[in-house]
Amino acid sequence: MNSFRKTSALLLVSVGISNLGAWIYFIALNLIILEMTGSPFAVSILYVLVPLASLVSNLWSGSLIDRVDTRRLMMLLDGLRAFLVFSLGWIDSLWLIYGIVFLLNVMSSLFESSSLVYMTQLVPASNRQKFNAMKNFVQSSGFILGPTIAGLLFLVGSPTFAIFVNAFALIGSVGMLMLLPSHLRTNAPVEPFSMRMIIDDWKVVIRFASNGRYVMLIYGLFCVMTIFMSGLDSLEASFATQVLHLSESRYGFLVSIAGIGIIFGSLINSRWSHRLSLSFCIGFGAIMTPVGYLLFASSSSFMMASVGFFVLTFALAFANTGFLSFYQHHVPVEIMGRFSGAINVAESLLVILLTFGIGLLADMVGIRPVYLAFSIIFFLVGCYTIHVMRDRSKREYFSHNQIKEVS
Repeated sequence: MNSFRKTSALLLVSVGISNLGAWIYFIALNLIILEMTGSPFAVSILYVLVPLASLVSNLWSGSLIDRVDTRRLMMLLDGLRAFLVFSLGWIDSLWLIYGIVFLLNVMSSLFESSSLVYMTQLVPASNRQKFNAMKNFVQSSGFILGPTIAGLLFLVGSPTFAIFVNAFALIGSVGMLMLLPSHLRTNAPVEPFSMRMIIDDWKVVIRFASNGRYVMLIYGLFCVMTIFMSGLDSLEASFATQVLHLSESRYGFLVSIAGIGIIFGSLINSRWSHRLSLSFCIGFGAIMTPVGYLLFASSSSFMMASVGFFVLTFALAFANTGFLSFYQHHVPVEIMGRFSGAINVAESLLVILLTFGIGLLADMVGIRPVYLAFSIIFFLVGCYTIHVMRDRSKREYFSHNQIKEVS
């Protein structure tokens, strides 16, 4: 047990450093590009590169992740990211910066998928729900601490200095990963990486999806949640400043309240994971997250907007823990990289389309009616999720007795 706690702590710290560093570098890069160009549009391109890189990498990344030692892959990715982040401090070409940021986003996507597979291999099934809650806590802490640390680094030095600090933090993450055990499947046949392999792997995923339709349905609903959240979040700043007329400082405080909500929810999930069933976590998260968006969409004051933000992020902590644990329990680790890659391709495409569509409708109709309409649709998705989960014949999917260890 002590060994498991040590390895879990090292993995969480490594993921936390990587996540925290990503916030620091991205905020610093926003300021650097704004100073270089004076154009908000030039900064917005950084946000488009995230789903675009995810879309490109997830077409093939699963085929790689499912065939290599995921710990060593994570170490390599952190090392390469450290080098590329460090190089950003010396580059003054805007297009070269965009190219490096695109590569960094590809590597971040690979790291995220690799870490999910590695966590599933490392953490026993009986401890996954608690571990996922702690991981959610670490990542949500980065949401709060990242901008704060970035601000402090800007006081001490410059945005470039903050980028250099992030590069060294990624090297520290590599050091943490070196202390963890490997999980290389030595019995897997070695085959050359090719387009045929990728196509065959997609066929494997399609076969699994057709045979595990209920698992696909439940996790697909979580992906729909993520898509709606991404679309609505793209209007969040505009809604707060143009509809509610909040100042930038009050909007920043509103974001901090959201961070507190997800931290509080993650702590509750971690502390009482043995008492919170998967069905409760998924159901509560699926219905209360859109309720939080509805409260925010209906708000006319800072207080009501704060309640909405807190409710949605508090509930999101339950949804993240529940859906991720369900995914790990029912998707074989041998195809987990390929499965998540295929899901993420569809998710990235729909995020781009919905974000573009919501933004266009907001310009044509108005921010509040569009935000409110999509929040209502999101709520209906939550209601449907509850309906699907209440099927008595599917109860074993959420039973701890059905949880099996992965090899």
